[in-house]
Amino acid sequence: MPPSPQPDPRVVALDALFDPLVRSDAPGLVVGVAQHGRSLYRRGIGLASVEHGVANTPRTRMRIGSTSKQFTCLAALLLAEEGRIDIDAPVRAYLPELPSISAQGIEPSLHQLMNHTSGYRCYLDLGFIAEGMAIKPAGVAWAVQRRQREANFAPGSQVIYCNSGYQLLSRVIEEVCGQPFEQFLQERIFTPLGMHDTASVPSDFELHPGTATLHLPRPGAQGGGWRRGIFPTEELRGEGAMVSSIDDMLRWLAHLRAPHKRVGSTNSWQQMLAPTRLANGHHTPYGLGLMRHDYRGIEVIHHPGAVIGGASQMLTVPSQALDIIIIGNGAPCSPRELALRIVDAMLGDEVLGRSAAPASAERFASVLGRRYRGRDTGLVFGFARAGAALGLSLLEGPAMPLRDEGAQLSKPFEEGGIGQYLLSTAPLAAAVAPPHLDLIADGRRERCELLPETPPAEAGAPLLGRYRSAELDAEARIAVDGERLLLQIRGAYGGNRFELRALSAEVFGCQALDMPLAHGGNAVLRLTPAVGPLSGPASFRLDTPRTRQLLFERCGD
Repeated sequence: MPPSPQPDPRVVALDALFDPLVRSDAPGLVVGVAQHGRSLYRRGIGLASVEHGVANTPRTRMRIGSTSKQFTCLAALLLAEEGRIDIDAPVRAYLPELPSISAQGIEPSLHQLMNHTSGYRCYLDLGFIAEGMAIKPAGVAWAVQRRQREANFAPGSQVIYCNSGYQLLSRVIEEVCGQPFEQFLQERIFTPLGMHDTASVPSDFELHPGTATLHLPRPGAQGGGWRRGIFPTEELRGEGAMVSSIDDMLRWLAHLRAPHKRVGSTNSWQQMLAPTRLANGHHTPYGLGLMRHDYRGIEVIHHPGAVIGGASQMLTVPSQALDIIIIGNGAPCSPRELALRIVDAMLGDEVLGRSAAPASAERFASVLGRRYRGRDTGLVFGFARAGAALGLSLLEGPAMPLRDEGAQLSKPFEEGGIGQYLLSTAPLAAAVAPPHLDLIADGRRERCELLPETPPAEAGAPLLGRYRSAELDAEARIAVDGERLLLQIRGAYGGNRFELRALSAEVFGCQALDMPLAHGGNAVLRLTPAVGPLSGPASFRLDTPRTRQLLFERCGD
C-alpha cells in the first residue's frame, strides 16, 4: 500500500490552536484560512445553538459586527464614483435636520464619518449609558443624534470610534440611492461578488436560515449556563448589521487583495486603505472601514467586530496572500488574538520579525494602581496589571498591555481602537509615582496630574441629588445605597446603575452594575462647582471611552 500522505504541518499547528476550544455543550466559532486563493482550513467548533444542540459547521452563518463597516464605506464610494455623493461634503448637506455640533463652526464631512473623526457621539454608547441593555425600536438612533448639541471634539482633530457615523452614512446612502440600504448592499456588492450567504440584518429578532444563535455566559448560574445574546436595538445598519459565512468572507478578502476589482474603482480602494491624517498631522492606521498597519514586520489589513454574544476578526496579509476570518457566537476567546496566532503559525519566524515586547509590570511597580487626570481634557487614566505586563486603563476600563519601545511605552490604535497613547519610560520607572506625566494621545501632548492615593473622606456627599441630561433625555439620581454610592440613570426604555468610587474630591470612577465593561460599563464622573441657591454641584459631566463631557444638570435634592 502507498504510504499515507503526511498532514500539512501548518494545519496541524492550527488544529493545536483551536482544539482547546472544542466543546459539545457550549457555543463556539467558525474559522477559515486561505492562501493564494486556495482554502487551507475550514472548521466549525462548538455549538451553533446550545438550546437545540446544533453544531457549528464551516457553512454556519454568523454576525460579523463592525467588520461590516468596510462594506458601508464601499457603498458610499460607489455612489461617489457615479457623482451622486461628495464624501468631502458636510453631513448636514445630506441630513439638514442634524444640529450643528461644532463650536468652531467646522462641519463634519461624510469622509469623517467613515474614519471616526467627525466628533459625533455614538448613539449606541449613549443608549448603553442611559438604558443599559434595554432594546430600543427603530427610529431611536435618529432621535438620539438630533438631540445632541455638543460634540466629543472638533471635527478632524481627534479619532474616537463612533457607530453613529455609520448609522448616519447608511441613512445618506439610502436617501441618495432611493432604495433600502440593505437592498443596495445586496444588489451592488454581495450579489456581484457571489456572497450568497451574506445579508445586512437590522435586528437580532429576525430569523435567517443557517444562522447561529449568539450566546452570553449566564453570570452567577450554578454550573454555568447561557443566555441568548440580543443587540439592544432593532435598527443596526452599516455600523455592524451583517451576517456572513467564512466562505463568503474569504471570497471578499480575495477581492480586496485583487489588483483589479470587480466592485469599486482603484481610486475608491486607495481611499479605503489610506491612513487617516488628523488636523495636527498625526496619522492613524484607520482608513475607511479598514485598518492597515505593521505586525511583526509585515503589513496586515483587518477589521474586528463585536456584538452581544459574539465577535469576529477579518485579516489579510497582502504580501503573502494570506486571508483569515474568524467569527464566534460565544466562544470564550479573542478572535483578534487567534487571527494573529494563525499568522504566526502560517508564516513562522523565517518570514516574521520579532514580536513587540510588553512593558513589565514589575519594572513600573510604582505607578500600579495610581491614576492621572489631564489638565486640558480631563481624561482620567491609570495603571494596572494586564497579566505580567503594565496595563493602561482609560476611564476606569480594562487594563490594556503597553508595549516597551525603549524610550517610551505605547498602546497602539489597533489594540482596542480607542487611540494611540504614548508615555515616556523614565518617569514611569521611578521609585515613586511622579506627580506629573505627559501623555501623548494621537499626537496631542497633555500634561497630567497624579490623583490622590486616598481621596477625601465623604467626597461624594455633595453629589447627592437629582439631575437631568437633555442630550440623553434621561433622569439621574445619586444616592447612598448601604455602603455604596450609586448613580442611577433612567431613560425612556430602561435604566442603568453605576457604583461610584471617589478618585479625588471632584472626580469619581463609575462601574456599571448590570452590564459588561465592553459595552459602556466604565466611565468617569467629573463634577462642576455650584452656582446659585442649590447646594452641591450645579452639574456633572460623564466621560466614557466613546462619549466625552456629557452634561447632567442638577434639578433637585
